[in-house]
Amino acid sequence: MTSAELLVDAFGRVREEVHAVVDDLSIDDLTFRVNDSANTIAWLVWHLTRVQDDHLAGAADVPQVWTEQGWFDRFGLSLRKADIGYGHSAAQVAKVKASTDLLIGYYDATHEQTIEYVQALKDKDLGRIVDEGWDPPVTLGVRLVSVISDDLQHVGQAAFVRGLLGK
Repeated sequence: MTSAELLVDAFGRVREEVHAVVDDLSIDDLTFRVNDSANTIAWLVWHLTRVQDDHLAGAADVPQVWTEQGWFDRFGLSLRKADIGYGHSAAQVAKVKASTDLLIGYYDATHEQTIEYVQALKDKDLGRIVDEGWDPPVTLGVRLVSVISDDLQHVGQAAFVRGLLGK
C-alpha cells in the first residue's frame, strides 16, 4: 500500500462516518445542544469540513470549495467567509444551522477535492513544508494526519450527540 492509498482510505473512513452521523436527521436534531455552550452536530460537521477544506486547499494551493463552488452563499451563515469555526463562542456555534443535504453536499464536494489531491501524492511529497508558522515547521504529511485526526474527533463528538438523541 502506498502513502497515497493509505490517505485515500483514511479520508474515505471519515466520509463514511460523516454520512452515518447526519443520516435522516432533522434541522432540530442537527442543532440540538446538550447544554447552552455545547457544540451541535451541524456545527461539528460544518467545522470539520471547513478545516479539511481550508487546510487541504492551502496545502494543494487551490481555491477552497467553500468559496469556489458557492457553498458559503448556499449556507447563508452570518460568519466571515474565511471562518473555519476555530475558537467559536456558543453564540457563533448557534449560528450554524444547515440541513443534512447541505452539510453532506459541502462535505462530499470537499472530500472529492481532497481525494483528487491525495491520490496523486508521492511519498517524497509528504516531507514538504506547508506551514512555517510552527516550531518545528509543519510538513504536508503531518498536516494531513492532523486533518484526519481532527475530522475523526469531531465526527465522533457528533456521533455521541446523535446517540443522546436516541437516533
